[in-house]
Amino acid sequence: MEDERPPTSRRWPGEWVARRLGVRLETPPGEPDGLRDLVGLALRRNPRRAHLLVSRVLGKHVPQLPEIVHGTGVGLGERVRALLGDDADRAVVLGYAETATALGHSVADGLGTADYLHSTRRRVPGVRPVGGFEEEHSHATSHLLLPEDPELLAGDGPLVLVDDEFSTGTTVLNTIAALHRAFPRERYVIVALTDLRGEADRARLDKFAADLGARLDVVALATGTVRLPEDVLERGAALALAHDTPPPPPADGPYEVRRVDLGWPLGVPDGGRHGFTPAHRARLEAALPAMAERIAAHLPDGAWRVLVLGCEELMYAPLRLAGALTDATDAEVRFSTTTRSPVLAVDEPGYAIRTRLVFPAHDDPADGTPDAPGLRYAYNVHDTTGRGFDAIVTVVDSAADTPALHAPDGLLAHLAAHTGRVLLAVVPSHLPLPSPLRGPRFSSYRAEDVGWLLQDLSDVRLEAPTEEREEAIQSGGAHYAESLPVEYQPSREYQRLFHQALEASAARVAHAVGTVTETLLAERGPRGPRGRGIVLASLARAGTPVGVLMRRWARHVHGLDLPHYAVSIVRGRGIDTTALRWLAAHHDPSDIVFVDGWTGKGAITRELADALRPFPGFDPEIAVLADPGGCVRTYGTREDFLVPSACLNSTVSGLVSRTVLRADLVGPGDFHGAKFYRELADADVSRYFLDTVETHFDTVRPDVAVSTRELLAADRTPTWAGRRTVERISEEYGIGDVNLVKPGVGETTRVLLRRVPWRVLVRRGAGADLDHIRLLADQRGVPVEETDDLTYSCVGLIHPRYTRGATGADGKVAR
Repeated sequence: MEDERPPTSRRWPGEWVARRLGVRLETPPGEPDGLRDLVGLALRRNPRRAHLLVSRVLGKHVPQLPEIVHGTGVGLGERVRALLGDDADRAVVLGYAETATALGHSVADGLGTADYLHSTRRRVPGVRPVGGFEEEHSHATSHLLLPEDPELLAGDGPLVLVDDEFSTGTTVLNTIAALHRAFPRERYVIVALTDLRGEADRARLDKFAADLGARLDVVALATGTVRLPEDVLERGAALALAHDTPPPPPADGPYEVRRVDLGWPLGVPDGGRHGFTPAHRARLEAALPAMAERIAAHLPDGAWRVLVLGCEELMYAPLRLAGALTDATDAEVRFSTTTRSPVLAVDEPGYAIRTRLVFPAHDDPADGTPDAPGLRYAYNVHDTTGRGFDAIVTVVDSAADTPALHAPDGLLAHLAAHTGRVLLAVVPSHLPLPSPLRGPRFSSYRAEDVGWLLQDLSDVRLEAPTEEREEAIQSGGAHYAESLPVEYQPSREYQRLFHQALEASAARVAHAVGTVTETLLAERGPRGPRGRGIVLASLARAGTPVGVLMRRWARHVHGLDLPHYAVSIVRGRGIDTTALRWLAAHHDPSDIVFVDGWTGKGAITRELADALRPFPGFDPEIAVLADPGGCVRTYGTREDFLVPSACLNSTVSGLVSRTVLRADLVGPGDFHGAKFYRELADADVSRYFLDTVETHFDTVRPDVAVSTRELLAADRTPTWAGRRTVERISEEYGIGDVNLVKPGVGETTRVLLRRVPWRVLVRRGAGADLDHIRLLADQRGVPVEETDDLTYSCVGLIHPRYTRGATGADGKVAR
């Protein structure tokens, strides 16, 4: 197969069609003849158009060097930037599926600051199109626009539309007309490799722009006209019929496909189907060398010619991987992709499509053309000249990694018949993520206080009687996160205790808030480790009031506006991975700081560390208000004191329940759930608690400065002393399950409010900090024991009767 490095090919790969079909490519007088360097010719299997201009620089039908494919688009983008001047920073780029998805993406790279979106033929459940248009001459006509951010196209900056060829202009006019009605703007730029419009088409475009009242520019690498005989469709059909040959069969017998774990960066989309930002581009570029090394490690020894093969619309990710693989290996790396477009293959010099593979569709939708439903194609992948590929790296997204891909007649089997090694690299399909919930629609907090990365389950009945719930949890019949306890309604006496506790401890809470925030800012910097702002991610729901207070401190004292989100983490089930994807898609993971209210025995600290191991970039360190268990390095205090927000449930947490994770309610792309108890608004003290603590910020600032300096100079290595205390108590009281031992004021309060408490242990001599504990214990008939040698002020013990038997007269569990 001839080297397709333009313009050095010895024979133009359009000569065969031009001579037999009477097709001529003409260049306007006085302009350079660049068309032949950019395109060849083949015969289509399409009743609307007999010929196909086969790009030699696009990387679709003809395997090409990735630096040529990407560099061509980048160069066009640089020309657009020069044309737009200052307006280039406000531009949005729109590419056309399937052929120009990578070209449009590369143009956006050349612009440097542009968001990118490409049209798609894949319908994605749950994503509403913001537009669509038809492509009359194509084999697959319907295009959808599915941006994850519905405002992506709403700006008034220039819209740059990118296609591989600009022939009649009909598709572009359809697109602009549809989008201008919804998102009017003053300027459009059309970018193509080739501008093949005739005079009538040019005049039509000029009139269209004038009627629209917008400026419309065209940027192309080459200009010319395709001259066709009047009977081209009949002659083309006859020529195709005469030269049609059956495609080669798939591999006969067993073959090996080696999977390559790319380590794709979390939060980076697989392409521009739902939008791709400059921040995504930067993170992808940073990850490419490591991903290429992973691929290179699976190549056969001595491989000197490698093809990276993309899949239909998935062009940009494999293109950039091919470019990185070029740097990671001595092999010559080429790039192309599969396609829906049926084209005649003729193994003759001077013809652009020498060979073809035909295989069942493995992507969705699996439609095709009327004469070839459900079929897909790969061109020029194998040849008859002895210059085949030593390895083929097939790159698909996870939605296309289907049984049909691996079937005996699937794409991989066809590739295995023509190469020594087939590699498969799967890029995670980007699923558009839900948006954060904010008050007042969800929670009584102000909208700017926190974005809840949760779904609203307020209309679902999730509450269960406490004893019934406890029995199901301890017997293993249900997980605690699958239901909710009935919300505790505090008595007047208990409410009075809350207000007394808040009045007594507000300054102390403010001091701890200031200390943990200042420590965080001192160690991570006000602008984060990579120059961006720190992002707070509180662990819902106990961490959320603390996250709001830390955000308020940073704003009050430093004028910093730290983003703050609440995420769900469930003991034994891990963190909400959809929430992690959302955070990674909108912020750099290294900027995320997880926040909680306090530590107990360190279960959540360990849970978070375990949950984040598959997600590189996130720091598992938790910043907490109080660390009596000695589990973390970043804290406001290590004393076990009353944090008033622990005294109540939803009425001090924005009227939001604890989080819910149940398979019938939370799907793979969903956030964990929670309820918003709007009906408890009259009892809500959430903002009162925050405002009361904030009034002490200025008063405690001097002491916070001293405490922060002392902490930064101290050895804050976690001691895990609390864990040892819990294990001792579990053994001493015959419980046998440390999860039933809840240490600290906050956790003991939770036991009394939400679980079936057995007894409460309090440190001898503990004072008013535990008044609410004593009151709750009295109301529930739970004995309170004073004891020595407690790391914490108190410890709550959950009744273990469901798993360990009845208690004896000495208060220990009978074995």
